[in-house]
Amino acid sequence: MSGGLDSATCLGVARRDGFASYALSFDYGQRHIYELEAAARVAAALGAVDHRVARIDLRMFGGSALTAGIDVPKHRSVAEMGTGIPITYVPARNTIFLSFAMAWAEVLGASDIFLGVNAVDYSGYPDCRPEFVAAFETMANLATRTGVEGTTLLRVHTPLLHLSKAEIIRLGLSLGVDYGLTHSCYDPGANGRPCGACDSCLLRAKGFEEAGVGDGP
Repeated sequence: MSGGLDSATCLGVARRDGFASYALSFDYGQRHIYELEAAARVAAALGAVDHRVARIDLRMFGGSALTAGIDVPKHRSVAEMGTGIPITYVPARNTIFLSFAMAWAEVLGASDIFLGVNAVDYSGYPDCRPEFVAAFETMANLATRTGVEGTTLLRVHTPLLHLSKAEIIRLGLSLGVDYGLTHSCYDPGANGRPCGACDSCLLRAKGFEEAGVGDGP
């Protein structure tokens, strides 16, 4: 649960499908720490049974504009966003996050992890691809006691994987998600106000425009 519109929609889908949801967020040294406040708002609004924040420091490795002193790209065109892996990619982030989720799921006796990754709208992130998700699911069932004993087989759900941002927004609205509670900006100001120019802000604006709805409460 990052606090962005994808993870909020993903939680809405889990609720729709009848799951009792345990939301997991990460304070990993990201420059857009305001997203955690949004995550708490969304988790409460969508009825998560529990919401926890795991604290790890990925700044010790750096290598990303989100965790090091590297400028966040601004005002990029859609064509530029669709080329290569962006500097906002955090090395191994989704692998680390999923490992934490896998551990908590094993303790809870849960067999389902919902992940709001998306491989369509120019993300360029290698750990948002279906091949990655399938490989992690296989690994998880080899790495856990419940998987080895066959008592619980873990499944990673990615309901947004092949949807455009506009389709994600329309889905969320149909599920009652309040996007006014969410936060997407990679480089917010001191008061948490979105910059309006980073890739995430631009893709969010494009998604709402294509969905034909306004952004906000």
